[in-house]
Amino acid sequence: MTVAAILKDKTPGVISVRPDDGIETVCQKLADKGIGAVMVLRSDGGIAGILSERDIVRGLAMIGTDLLQQSADTIMTRNVMVCSSHDTIEDVMHLMTKRRIRHLPVVDNSKLVGMISIGDVVKRRIADTEMEAEAMRQYIATG
Repeated sequence: MTVAAILKDKTPGVISVRPDDGIETVCQKLADKGIGAVMVLRSDGGIAGILSERDIVRGLAMIGTDLLQQSADTIMTRNVMVCSSHDTIEDVMHLMTKRRIRHLPVVDNSKLVGMISIGDVVKRRIADTEMEAEAMRQYIATG
């Protein structure tokens, strides 16, 4: 199974902000959309970074509440790990676990096509495991 299968079940598009958007605006977007991270995109649509709830909490610990008046590019993660829609679920699980990341942008042909979370990956893996178990039960029952 590949990342494409996860994207197929998700709402199309990626929630994003601009590098100069304020942290307070980013927090509101995260809350409104019920998500844990946003992509930070340049005006040309290229990836400038990613900004997660974890980044914001760390920023608040370091800078204090003045952080809310600063821009997304102040604390965003600039070195963004990505995957492709052709990557296997096992590969992205390994990457996300090894690098301790919860959100992974999906890039195909240098274009951002989606974003997956560790929750999406685990949900898909559980569904696949349940399907395999049911197939085994059917096989045993008919054998």
